[in-house]
Amino acid sequence: MSEAETYRAIRLERIAPSFREGCEIVKLPRLAPGPGEIRVRNLHCGVNGIFDTQIARDAVDYVKIALPTFTGVEAIGVVEEVGEGVTGFVPGDAAVSVRFTGGYREENTAPESAFVKVPEATREYLALSSTGVSAHVALYHIGALRPGETVAISAAAGGLGHFLVQLAVLRGCRVVAVAGGPEKCAFVKSLGAERVIDYKSEDVAQVLDAEYRDALDVAVDTVSGSIYDAFLANLANHGRLVVGGAASDLEGKPEIVNAPRIAHAIYYKSASVRGFMNGLLTEHWPAAREELFSLYQSGKIAVRFDAPDFVGIEGVFDAVERLLSGRSSGKVVVDLAAPPSSNPE
Repeated sequence: MSEAETYRAIRLERIAPSFREGCEIVKLPRLAPGPGEIRVRNLHCGVNGIFDTQIARDAVDYVKIALPTFTGVEAIGVVEEVGEGVTGFVPGDAAVSVRFTGGYREENTAPESAFVKVPEATREYLALSSTGVSAHVALYHIGALRPGETVAISAAAGGLGHFLVQLAVLRGCRVVAVAGGPEKCAFVKSLGAERVIDYKSEDVAQVLDAEYRDALDVAVDTVSGSIYDAFLANLANHGRLVVGGAASDLEGKPEIVNAPRIAHAIYYKSASVRGFMNGLLTEHWPAAREELFSLYQSGKIAVRFDAPDFVGIEGVFDAVERLLSGRSSGKVVVDLAAPPSSNPE
C-alpha cells in the first residue's frame, strides 16, 4: 500500500502510566466515505494532556475503552470527500470534530454528524469550538453568571482559563484570577482581570481572605486542593463553585481532608458546589459556538496559543507533556499538516 493510500494516527495499545508509554503511531488505510459519511484531512488538533494521561491509565470513569483504541478529542480540517446522502458538507468545507478518538489522526472518515461546519479550518476555530465552548457552558450555564458579579478563576492563563477570564469580563464582572509566575500573571491581567494572584509567590487563601472575603459570586476551579478550599471558603451568599477538573490529583491520590463536611461551608450562605462535565451538556454546544464565533469575528474575544510549535503527529507526545508540565500558557495545539494552497501552481 503506497503512502498516498495511508494516513497516520495515535493509538493506545496498552494501559500505561503515561500517554507516551501507552501509545504508538500506526499507519491506516485511507477510507472512502460510505453513505452519510465524510472524509476530512485534519490540519490541527487540540491537546488535553490530563484527559490523555487518564485515558492511558484507563482512569476516566465515564469513558469505557477497549484496547486498542484511537485517541484525541479535538481536530479541525478540510473535507476532501463526501459519501452518498451527505447534505451538510461539500469538499473544501472546514470541519471540526470534538469527539473522543477523532483528534490525534491525520485523517478522519466518519458520519457527518460527528463534525461541525465552521468558517475556516484554523487553529482559532478549533480552540473556540472545543475549549471555548467548555468555558462558555461552564461559566454561563453551570455557573449561571450574571452581569456585575465577582468571579474567581484558577489556572487562568491556560487554554480554558483565558477564555473564562474574557467571557466574565464581557459580562461586566470583576475577575479574580489565579496563575503562576510573572509572565502568566501579566498575560491574564492584559485580558481584563481586576486582580491576579500569583500562586507561586502569594498565598491564595490569604489574599482572598484579605481582599475578597465572602465575595465570590462564582468560582471556577480546575485545580482542586488548596485553591478549591480557598474558593469555597470565600463564596458569597448564593455563590456557586464550579468544579471543572482536579489537576492536582492527576497521580490518582486525592488528598484526604479532615474537615467539616461541605454542608457546613455552603448551608448558611445558601451556596452550591456544581460539577461541570462538558460531555453531558451537548445540548448547549451549538448556541455557545454561535456566540463565540460572533465574539471572535467582531474582535471582542481573542485566542491565545502556547508559544512552542508542535508539528506532525509525532509532536502530539511532546505537546501532551508540555501541557502537563505547567509551563504552557493559552491553548496547546499541534499542526498536523500544512493548509491547502490557495494559489496552486
